[in-house]
Amino acid sequence: MPVSFSTFERLKDKGVAAYKTGDYAAAKSYLAQAAEAMIELAESAPTEKLRKQHESLARELLEMAKSCDQRKSAARPARAKEDDDRSSDANDWVIREKPGITFNDIAGLDDVKQEIRLKMIYPFSHPDLATHYGVNVGGGVLLYGPPGTGKTMIARAVAGEIEATMFVVSPAQILSKWVGEAEQNIKKLFDAAKAEPRAIIFIDEIEALVPRRRDSHSTVMTRVVPQILQELEGFDRKAQRSLLFMGATNEPWALDPAVMRPGRFDAKIHVPLPDEPARYRLLEIYLAKRPLADEVNLAALVALLDGFSGADIKAVAERAATIPFLSAVGGGEQRAITLSDVNAAIEQVGRSVQKADLAKYDAFATAN
Repeated sequence: MPVSFSTFERLKDKGVAAYKTGDYAAAKSYLAQAAEAMIELAESAPTEKLRKQHESLARELLEMAKSCDQRKSAARPARAKEDDDRSSDANDWVIREKPGITFNDIAGLDDVKQEIRLKMIYPFSHPDLATHYGVNVGGGVLLYGPPGTGKTMIARAVAGEIEATMFVVSPAQILSKWVGEAEQNIKKLFDAAKAEPRAIIFIDEIEALVPRRRDSHSTVMTRVVPQILQELEGFDRKAQRSLLFMGATNEPWALDPAVMRPGRFDAKIHVPLPDEPARYRLLEIYLAKRPLADEVNLAALVALLDGFSGADIKAVAERAATIPFLSAVGGGEQRAITLSDVNAAIEQVGRSVQKADLAKYDAFATAN
């Protein structure tokens, strides 16, 4: 699937932001991917002038990416080897947690939850039956879908359902030289998780960690992607100690195709925009607990919010509450949130996910 300009912008913005904050390992990865995306856009540019502009921008991003190694070396303070070795321990940079939420805390999305139960949770909760029928426990799960649909919360709920220790890590943490070589970090991460009776490794924005290696200018990725694949294939899925690897992405088409093969991501689960029950529950969570006028009917709002993500609905509620708040602060009457306020908020916030984006997820699901 052709790369989009929005994908380029997202990668570029993340690269520049990481560069400015001194996270040069992450900056190098994002900038190299942005350059690759711009090169692809240049190939399909409608005019020669635009093609040259794209190529020039790609070269600038590549030079910026190349400078990251020098800047990182210059910025890193001298310290004793033992301090460096200690900081490279996975326990020092990976967040462990025991989530206290379950699927009961997830609004709607019953089809998604049932798919996860069948493919991932039931083998954990019925190990004897799983052994009897030769069903593997654990493995890899890819959660994909539009932004703001609660993929991270779903991953935490899965950990809560099977009472697993959850390891939460970002691609930037793994790629950072501050805690050792990237591929060594991956091994340490998996080793720490395997030491638990039940564990889930969760990585958000996983496309930044295992991007397509086609014409990649990142030498880090040529080492990182095979290491991830090796760890995924190295699961002992019939062992007492069960490990689940979960990745979340808004852009599944940006992942290296090799990670999609059986034995790696065994389940690819589409997390769509919230359905009607989910939208109603989200309105209860974000809007109903605020002072509402009697005219505000949550059931009627559900239809108006069709196509809105969970994050969009939260923003609508916050924006609607801001309108009477600012009026009261300015000396106006203290009043409840009216239907007019909510309608104005819906118009101002709008849908963050367009129909063209939804079509991409459908195409990916069909192809995989």
